[in-house]
Amino acid sequence: MKTLELVGQAVSGDGTVMKLVRRIDEYIILANGKPLMSSRMHGSEEALATFACQRARTLKQPCVLVGGLGMGFTLRATLDVLPPDAKVVVVELVPAVAEWNRGPLGPLAGDPLKDSRVQVEINDVALTLSSQPGKFDALLLDVDNGPSAFSSSSNNAGLYDDRGIAVAFTALKMDGMLAVWSAREDRKFEQRLRHGRFDVEVQNVRGRLKHGGPRHTIFLGHKSSKR
Repeated sequence: MKTLELVGQAVSGDGTVMKLVRRIDEYIILANGKPLMSSRMHGSEEALATFACQRARTLKQPCVLVGGLGMGFTLRATLDVLPPDAKVVVVELVPAVAEWNRGPLGPLAGDPLKDSRVQVEINDVALTLSSQPGKFDALLLDVDNGPSAFSSSSNNAGLYDDRGIAVAFTALKMDGMLAVWSAREDRKFEQRLRHGRFDVEVQNVRGRLKHGGPRHTIFLGHKSSKR
């Protein structure tokens, strides 16, 4: 087994130890020693952007929020489908993750933070959403492992509970789309979305899309004008 090389380390606000490590040409982000994401598996993150931006990509000057920067693959896929006049707000809780994306992780996804359409906010996603009602055409949330908390239960609880869903609903423009990446199915979260007035669709995709990998779930919540 190849040795892991430590590239960077930081501690999040809730005390979670985040490490960026490298194994040959693979980068891995660890949260308290557990793998959170790998540069070798990002197909479902790209699918998240494709599903979320189906309508936004047809609009003039769409405004989209990406919650959770990760390794930049979701952001890259979002930029690839949106028009040149789009604005993409990326909200990341851990400053070091943004710095890693400006450094060693940048080339993996084609340096998406260098795109002039991107605005980076170091903040809790829920706080950003609550301060900007009716602003976004699409919300892409890829925080930890989805509704089931992985590295930060307090932050996830505020983002994915009934109140968090209500905040997301309010932050969207009419006919906007909420897309949530999850490592697993979650019927309770699906029910909360419906209770929160969203029209809900659930997509199951492979971590490497056509090349297999574990199954991941994408929850899609449409803020319908027909309701």
